[in-house]
Amino acid sequence: MKPTSPALLLLLLLLPGAASAARQVTVPVDFAVGPSALLFFGPVFEDQPLHTGLKLDVEAVLDPEWLRKNRSLIPRRYRSQALKAGEIRVAPPLAALIPDTLIISPKYRNTGIYGATWKPLGIGLGLTPSPVRLSFDAGLVLTYAYLYSDTLENTHFLRPGLQAGLDLEFQLSKSFLLSLGWASTVYVPQKLGTLGEVKPLDASIFHVGQPYLLLHFRVPVTTRI
Repeated sequence: MKPTSPALLLLLLLLPGAASAARQVTVPVDFAVGPSALLFFGPVFEDQPLHTGLKLDVEAVLDPEWLRKNRSLIPRRYRSQALKAGEIRVAPPLAALIPDTLIISPKYRNTGIYGATWKPLGIGLGLTPSPVRLSFDAGLVLTYAYLYSDTLENTHFLRPGLQAGLDLEFQLSKSFLLSLGWASTVYVPQKLGTLGEVKPLDASIFHVGQPYLLLHFRVPVTTRI
């Protein structure tokens, strides 16, 4: 979703009461889930390089075909702009409550980590069109994770961060897609074994890299707008 007029168009389309007359409409919704590696650069990486998790994503997908078929839902003043925008994607408001990543990494050497990351605010930009779609996204995240270790200090990690990433998506059919991606998150540093200390950096968590594989299942969802 571009952070300009297409975002406004989606709000006009999907928010209840935004259209001139309420009616039922079917919107394709993309549910994605898949494995992720988590690389906590710094002392955690030096102790145990690889941790694991599960990445999740939910977003409505308004492609050019959907926009053409539902052009009457778009206010006349925005109609031409919407039809030229191409594919528009947006996360439903309730999706902010769903974790972006579940950290599920039992101790296999010295250190285990359990927790979750939420992404309450984000924007994305499609760089190439489907069926092979490269996209860039960025956003604000919040992570809580409990780190327990035989060699590091046990830590309740709680920090906001800024995330940016690239995603390469392959549309294998109308309802099934596959994507590979990488996300990097830079956090306000947190020294291991503390909650408020930020220094020194070589004893802190401040950057997490995340390669992932997502399986996308696109299903029609009927809503009233």
